[in-house]
Amino acid sequence: MGLKEELVKTIDNAGDALSEAGHRVTAGTEKATREAAGDTMTPGDKLGSVVNEGKENLLAGVDKAKVDIRNKT
Repeated sequence: MGLKEELVKTIDNAGDALSEAGHRVTAGTEKATREAAGDTMTPGDKLGSVVNEGKENLLAGVDKAKVDIRNKT
């Protein structure tokens, strides 16, 4: 792999790592919001929050997988 390809790979990995971190922070914020709100949240609000947390964790996993796959090539 040439220098240009290594540079592109490094930049792409950094972008995906940053995106993964953002998704994990958002997922953690959703969980913390539910814990802080406790019973003041409606069941619908809790369900929406749980779904959003799951979505963010899934997106973080996709970003991590992209980095892992890119590093194997």
